[in-house]
Amino acid sequence: MSANLVMLLTIGALTACGVYLVLERVVSKMLLGIILLGNAVNLLILTVGGGPDGNPPVLSGSDTSPDGMADPLAQAMVLTAIVITMGLAAFVLALAYRAYRLTTTEDVRNDPEDTQVAARRESEDPAE
Repeated sequence: MSANLVMLLTIGALTACGVYLVLERVVSKMLLGIILLGNAVNLLILTVGGGPDGNPPVLSGSDTSPDGMADPLAQAMVLTAIVITMGLAAFVLALAYRAYRLTTTEDVRNDPEDTQVAARRESEDPAE
């Protein structure tokens, strides 16, 4: 089994862009990052799944040798991951819409209560 270098570089680029976008403070960029990470994982599953490119998972006819077949488990996992990514994207879109309706901005700000808890934790004596 040989690895496709172009596919691995594409997976790496999608993962890097996805992580960068998820770390942004704007909800739409976070959503795009989640989608890019989902696509990178799908490509990784198909690449690691092995098998020749473009072949169906089940061959018809009298040739039933597993040499020319692709792995059906990898394809089933990718189909499941696509549905999960789509559901997650719809959920994040709903959260973004609700946050925009409440705050009229898409930027995620620091929560003042979290800042107070962090300041209180730093002021406590570590010996106690």
